[in-house]
Amino acid sequence: MKDVHPLQTRAWGQFRRAWGNEVIETKHGILTLHKIPFVNKKIGMFIKGPEPTKAMLTDLKGLARKHNLIFVKLEPDVAFGNSSMKHVASSKERQKLIKSLEEAGAVQGKTLFTPTTFQIDLTRSEDELLKSFHPKTRYNIRYAERKGVMVVEDNSAKAFEKYLELMRQTVQRQGFYAHSEKYHRLMWKYLRKANIAHLLVANSGKEVLTTWILFKSKDALYYPYGASSGKDQNLQPNSLMMWTAIKFGKKHKLKYFDLWGREEGRGFTRFKEGFNPEVVEFLGTWDLVTSLLYWPYVYAEKIRWALLRWKTKFSKPSF
Repeated sequence: MKDVHPLQTRAWGQFRRAWGNEVIETKHGILTLHKIPFVNKKIGMFIKGPEPTKAMLTDLKGLARKHNLIFVKLEPDVAFGNSSMKHVASSKERQKLIKSLEEAGAVQGKTLFTPTTFQIDLTRSEDELLKSFHPKTRYNIRYAERKGVMVVEDNSAKAFEKYLELMRQTVQRQGFYAHSEKYHRLMWKYLRKANIAHLLVANSGKEVLTTWILFKSKDALYYPYGASSGKDQNLQPNSLMMWTAIKFGKKHKLKYFDLWGREEGRGFTRFKEGFNPEVVEFLGTWDLVTSLLYWPYVYAEKIRWALLRWKTKFSKPSF
Protein backbone atom coordinates (compact mmCIF):
# COMPACT_ATOMS: atom_id res chain seq x y z
CA MET A 1 0.00 0.00 0.00
CA LYS A 2 1.26 3.50 -0.82
CA ASP A 3 2.31 5.66 2.10
CA VAL A 4 -0.50 7.82 3.46
CA HIS A 5 0.68 11.31 4.33
CA PRO A 6 -0.43 12.54 7.80
CA LEU A 7 -2.46 15.30 6.11
CA GLN A 8 -4.52 12.63 4.37
CA THR A 9 -5.40 10.62 7.49
CA ARG A 10 -8.83 10.46 9.08
CA ALA A 11 -7.38 11.98 12.26
CA TRP A 12 -6.26 15.04 10.29
CA GLY A 13 -9.77 15.36 8.87
CA GLN A 14 -11.23 15.21 12.39
CA PHE A 15 -8.80 17.89 13.52
CA ARG A 16 -9.68 20.18 10.61
CA ARG A 17 -13.40 19.78 11.38
CA ALA A 18 -12.75 20.76 15.00
CA TRP A 19 -10.76 23.74 13.72
CA GLY A 20 -13.82 24.88 11.76
CA ASN A 21 -13.28 23.61 8.23
CA GLU A 22 -15.79 21.63 6.26
CA VAL A 23 -14.14 18.31 5.42
CA ILE A 24 -15.11 16.00 2.55
CA GLU A 25 -13.75 12.46 2.61
CA THR A 26 -13.65 11.54 -1.07
CA LYS A 27 -12.65 8.17 -2.49
CA HIS A 28 -9.41 9.88 -3.55
CA GLY A 29 -8.59 11.45 -0.19
CA ILE A 30 -9.42 14.31 2.15
CA LEU A 31 -10.60 17.65 0.76
CA THR A 32 -10.89 20.60 3.17
CA LEU A 33 -13.04 23.64 2.38
CA HIS A 34 -12.06 27.16 3.46
CA LYS A 35 -14.38 30.20 3.42
CA ILE A 36 -13.31 33.37 1.65
CA PRO A 37 -14.12 36.53 3.65
CA PHE A 38 -16.81 38.91 2.34
CA VAL A 39 -18.04 36.65 -0.49
CA ASN A 40 -20.21 33.56 -0.65
CA LYS A 41 -17.40 31.45 -2.04
CA LYS A 42 -14.87 28.92 -0.78
CA ILE A 43 -11.63 27.32 -1.84
CA GLY A 44 -10.74 23.65 -1.59
CA MET A 45 -7.45 22.20 -0.35
CA PHE A 46 -6.42 18.72 -1.48
CA ILE A 47 -2.95 18.55 0.02
CA LYS A 48 -0.50 15.61 -0.12
CA GLY A 49 -3.03 13.44 -1.92
CA PRO A 50 -2.35 10.69 -4.45
CA GLU A 51 -1.14 10.94 -8.03
CA PRO A 52 -3.81 12.92 -9.91
CA THR A 53 -5.83 10.95 -12.43
CA LYS A 54 -8.40 12.13 -14.97
CA ALA A 55 -11.17 10.58 -12.87
CA MET A 56 -9.92 12.30 -9.71
CA LEU A 57 -9.73 15.71 -11.38
CA THR A 58 -13.23 15.26 -12.83
CA ASP A 59 -14.59 14.35 -9.40
CA LEU A 60 -12.90 17.34 -7.77
CA LYS A 61 -14.36 19.71 -10.35
CA GLY A 62 -17.79 18.25 -9.65
CA LEU A 63 -17.32 18.83 -5.92
CA ALA A 64 -16.14 22.38 -6.65
CA ARG A 65 -19.37 23.16 -8.50
CA LYS A 66 -21.48 21.53 -5.78
CA HIS A 67 -19.79 23.38 -2.91
CA ASN A 68 -19.32 26.78 -4.57
CA LEU A 69 -15.51 26.62 -4.79
CA ILE A 70 -13.55 28.96 -7.02
CA PHE A 71 -10.65 26.49 -7.18
CA VAL A 72 -9.12 23.41 -5.58
CA LYS A 73 -5.47 23.62 -4.57
CA LEU A 74 -3.55 20.39 -5.14
CA GLU A 75 -0.10 19.49 -3.85
CA PRO A 76 0.17 15.79 -4.72
CA ASP A 77 2.51 13.60 -2.69
CA VAL A 78 4.23 12.53 -5.90
CA ALA A 79 8.03 12.64 -5.98
CA PHE A 80 10.63 12.96 -8.73
CA GLY A 81 14.39 12.63 -8.79
CA ASN A 82 16.66 9.86 -7.54
CA SER A 83 15.10 9.03 -4.18
CA SER A 84 15.51 5.40 -3.16
CA MET A 85 12.94 5.70 -0.39
CA LYS A 86 9.57 5.96 -2.13
CA HIS A 87 8.02 5.67 -5.57
CA VAL A 88 9.62 8.22 -7.85
CA ALA A 89 8.05 9.07 -11.18
CA SER A 90 10.16 9.47 -14.31
CA SER A 91 10.51 12.70 -16.28
CA LYS A 92 8.16 11.26 -18.92
CA GLU A 93 5.54 10.44 -16.28
CA ARG A 94 5.90 13.92 -14.86
CA GLN A 95 5.18 15.56 -18.21
CA LYS A 96 2.17 13.30 -18.66
CA LEU A 97 0.79 14.31 -15.24
CA ILE A 98 1.37 18.01 -15.93
CA LYS A 99 -0.40 17.73 -19.28
CA SER A 100 -3.34 16.02 -17.59
CA LEU A 101 -3.56 18.79 -14.98
CA GLU A 102 -3.42 21.55 -17.59
CA GLU A 103 -6.05 19.88 -19.76
CA ALA A 104 -8.33 19.75 -16.68
CA GLY A 105 -7.95 23.53 -16.22
CA ALA A 106 -5.23 23.58 -13.55
CA VAL A 107 -2.59 26.30 -13.35
CA GLN A 108 0.51 26.53 -11.17
CA GLY A 109 -0.40 28.16 -7.87
CA LYS A 110 1.11 29.67 -4.73
CA THR A 111 2.85 26.98 -2.71
CA LEU A 112 1.90 25.78 0.75
CA PHE A 113 4.73 23.26 1.14
CA THR A 114 8.17 23.83 -0.34
CA PRO A 115 8.50 22.17 -3.78
CA THR A 116 11.41 20.07 -2.52
CA THR A 117 12.11 18.32 0.76
CA PHE A 118 14.83 16.31 2.48
CA GLN A 119 14.43 12.62 3.26
CA ILE A 120 16.66 10.26 5.24
CA ASP A 121 16.74 6.54 4.46
CA LEU A 122 15.88 4.76 7.72
CA THR A 123 16.55 1.28 6.32
CA ARG A 124 20.31 1.92 6.63
CA SER A 125 22.13 0.88 9.80
CA GLU A 126 22.96 3.40 12.51
CA ASP A 127 26.66 3.08 11.69
CA GLU A 128 26.02 3.72 7.98
CA LEU A 129 23.93 6.77 8.78
CA LEU A 130 26.45 8.22 11.23
CA LYS A 131 29.30 7.76 8.74
CA SER A 132 27.28 9.58 6.09
CA PHE A 133 26.79 12.69 8.27
CA HIS A 134 29.01 15.73 7.97
CA PRO A 135 31.95 15.46 10.42
CA LYS A 136 30.77 18.61 12.24
CA THR A 137 27.31 17.07 12.65
CA ARG A 138 28.80 13.91 14.18
CA TYR A 139 30.91 16.06 16.49
CA ASN A 140 27.85 18.08 17.60
CA ILE A 141 25.90 14.92 18.42
CA ARG A 142 28.72 13.57 20.57
CA TYR A 143 29.32 16.97 22.14
CA ALA A 144 25.67 17.19 23.25
CA GLU A 145 25.92 13.70 24.73
CA ARG A 146 29.16 14.56 26.60
CA LYS A 147 27.56 17.71 28.01
CA GLY A 148 24.69 15.69 29.45
CA VAL A 149 21.90 16.62 27.06
CA MET A 150 19.17 13.98 27.19
CA VAL A 151 16.43 13.48 24.60
CA VAL A 152 13.32 11.46 25.50
CA GLU A 153 9.84 10.90 24.11
CA ASP A 154 7.39 12.58 26.46
CA ASN A 155 3.76 12.80 25.36
CA SER A 156 2.48 14.01 28.74
CA ALA A 157 0.25 17.06 29.16
CA LYS A 158 3.07 18.79 31.07
CA ALA A 159 5.54 18.25 28.23
CA PHE A 160 3.04 19.56 25.67
CA GLU A 161 2.44 22.70 27.74
CA LYS A 162 6.21 23.25 27.73
CA TYR A 163 6.22 22.82 23.95
CA LEU A 164 3.59 25.58 23.66
CA GLU A 165 5.62 27.83 25.95
CA LEU A 166 8.75 27.33 23.85
CA MET A 167 6.81 27.82 20.61
CA ARG A 168 5.57 31.16 21.93
CA GLN A 169 9.16 32.16 22.77
CA THR A 170 10.44 30.99 19.37
CA VAL A 171 7.81 33.00 17.47
CA GLN A 172 8.60 36.12 19.48
CA ARG A 173 12.35 35.64 19.12
CA GLN A 174 12.44 34.81 15.40
CA GLY A 175 9.43 36.86 14.26
CA PHE A 176 7.78 34.32 11.95
CA TYR A 177 4.11 33.53 11.44
CA ALA A 178 3.02 30.29 13.07
CA HIS A 179 -0.27 28.54 13.68
CA SER A 180 -2.01 29.72 16.84
CA GLU A 181 -1.94 28.02 20.23
CA LYS A 182 -5.53 26.84 19.68
CA TYR A 183 -4.50 25.24 16.38
CA HIS A 184 -1.62 23.38 18.03
CA ARG A 185 -3.83 22.19 20.90
CA LEU A 186 -6.45 20.77 18.54
CA MET A 187 -3.82 19.22 16.26
CA TRP A 188 -2.16 17.51 19.22
CA LYS A 189 -5.49 16.28 20.63
CA TYR A 190 -6.55 14.45 17.47
CA LEU A 191 -3.21 13.30 16.10
CA ARG A 192 -1.92 12.14 19.47
CA LYS A 193 -5.10 10.10 20.01
CA ALA A 194 -4.46 8.42 16.64
CA ASN A 195 -0.83 7.71 17.63
CA ILE A 196 0.40 9.89 14.76
CA ALA A 197 1.88 12.75 16.81
CA HIS A 198 4.82 12.19 19.17
CA LEU A 199 6.74 14.71 21.27
CA LEU A 200 10.52 14.58 21.79
CA VAL A 201 12.04 16.72 24.54
CA ALA A 202 15.72 17.67 24.93
CA ASN A 203 16.76 18.44 28.51
CA SER A 204 19.92 19.70 30.17
CA GLY A 205 19.49 19.02 33.86
CA LYS A 206 16.03 20.41 34.70
CA GLU A 207 16.07 22.85 31.79
CA VAL A 208 14.09 22.02 28.64
CA LEU A 209 16.09 23.29 25.67
CA THR A 210 14.24 22.02 22.62
CA THR A 211 10.98 20.23 21.79
CA TRP A 212 9.99 18.62 18.50
CA ILE A 213 6.67 17.18 17.35
CA LEU A 214 7.01 14.23 14.98
CA PHE A 215 4.31 12.61 12.85
CA LYS A 216 4.39 8.86 12.23
CA SER A 217 2.22 7.54 9.39
CA LYS A 218 2.52 4.19 7.57
CA ASP A 219 6.21 3.71 6.68
CA ALA A 220 7.31 7.31 7.19
CA LEU A 221 8.34 9.74 9.91
CA TYR A 222 7.84 13.50 9.52
CA TYR A 223 9.19 16.53 11.38
CA PRO A 224 6.61 19.34 11.13
CA TYR A 225 7.11 21.44 14.29
CA GLY A 226 9.95 22.41 16.60
CA ALA A 227 10.51 25.02 19.29
CA SER A 228 13.46 25.99 21.49
CA SER A 229 14.16 28.09 24.54
CA GLY A 230 17.06 30.01 23.01
CA LYS A 231 19.13 29.06 26.06
CA ASP A 232 22.20 26.83 25.96
CA GLN A 233 21.86 26.13 22.25
CA ASN A 234 25.67 25.92 22.24
CA LEU A 235 25.11 22.47 23.80
CA GLN A 236 23.85 21.36 20.36
CA PRO A 237 20.48 19.94 21.54
CA ASN A 238 19.01 20.01 18.03
CA SER A 239 21.78 17.81 16.66
CA LEU A 240 21.12 15.19 19.32
CA MET A 241 17.37 15.68 18.81
CA MET A 242 17.65 14.87 15.09
CA TRP A 243 19.77 11.81 15.77
CA THR A 244 17.27 10.63 18.40
CA ALA A 245 14.40 11.20 15.94
CA ILE A 246 16.23 9.06 13.37
CA LYS A 247 16.68 6.27 15.93
CA PHE A 248 13.00 6.65 16.90
CA GLY A 249 12.05 6.04 13.27
CA LYS A 250 14.31 3.00 13.04
CA LYS A 251 12.91 1.60 16.30
CA HIS A 252 9.42 1.74 14.77
CA LYS A 253 10.73 0.09 11.57
CA LEU A 254 9.88 3.08 9.38
CA LYS A 255 11.46 3.38 5.94
CA TYR A 256 12.23 7.07 5.61
CA PHE A 257 12.25 10.35 7.55
CA ASP A 258 10.80 13.38 5.77
CA LEU A 259 12.21 16.65 7.17
CA TRP A 260 9.14 18.65 6.08
CA GLY A 261 10.58 21.04 3.57
CA ARG A 262 13.72 22.59 2.17
CA GLU A 263 14.47 26.29 1.72
CA GLU A 264 17.82 26.94 0.10
CA GLY A 265 20.10 29.33 1.96
CA ARG A 266 18.22 29.19 5.26
CA GLY A 267 20.12 28.33 8.44
CA PHE A 268 17.92 25.43 9.43
CA THR A 269 18.23 24.00 5.92
CA ARG A 270 21.99 23.98 6.33
CA PHE A 271 21.51 22.21 9.66
CA LYS A 272 19.45 19.49 7.94
CA GLU A 273 22.05 19.13 5.19
CA GLY A 274 24.53 17.99 7.82
CA PHE A 275 22.59 14.72 8.12
CA ASN A 276 23.18 13.89 4.45
CA PRO A 277 19.53 13.64 3.39
CA GLU A 278 18.37 13.04 -0.18
CA VAL A 279 16.66 15.91 -1.99
CA VAL A 280 13.18 14.96 -3.21
CA GLU A 281 11.22 17.13 -5.65
CA PHE A 282 7.42 17.02 -5.80
CA LEU A 283 4.97 17.56 -8.64
CA GLY A 284 4.36 21.10 -7.40
CA THR A 285 1.35 23.23 -6.53
CA TRP A 286 -1.61 23.27 -8.89
CA ASP A 287 -4.84 25.25 -8.66
CA LEU A 288 -7.73 23.47 -10.35
CA VAL A 289 -9.66 26.55 -11.48
CA THR A 290 -13.45 26.31 -11.48
CA SER A 291 -14.54 30.00 -11.42
CA LEU A 292 -13.66 33.28 -13.13
CA LEU A 293 -13.27 34.72 -9.62
CA TYR A 294 -9.97 32.84 -9.32
CA TRP A 295 -7.84 35.62 -10.82
CA PRO A 296 -9.29 38.45 -8.65
CA TYR A 297 -8.70 36.14 -5.66
CA VAL A 298 -5.03 35.62 -6.62
CA TYR A 299 -4.56 39.37 -6.98
CA ALA A 300 -6.19 40.04 -3.58
CA GLU A 301 -3.96 37.40 -1.94
CA LYS A 302 -0.84 39.10 -3.30
CA ILE A 303 -1.97 42.37 -1.73
CA ARG A 304 -2.79 40.63 1.58
CA TRP A 305 0.65 39.01 1.82
CA ALA A 306 2.38 42.26 0.91
CA LEU A 307 0.51 43.96 3.78
CA LEU A 308 1.48 41.17 6.18
CA ARG A 309 5.15 41.51 5.24
CA TRP A 310 4.90 45.28 5.70
CA LYS A 311 3.23 44.77 9.10
CA THR A 312 6.13 42.64 10.37
CA LYS A 313 8.40 45.68 10.05
CA PHE A 314 6.44 47.38 12.85
CA SER A 315 5.12 44.52 15.00
CA LYS A 316 6.19 40.95 15.66
CA PRO A 317 3.82 38.05 14.95
CA SER A 318 2.07 36.59 18.01
CA PHE A 319 1.32 32.99 18.94
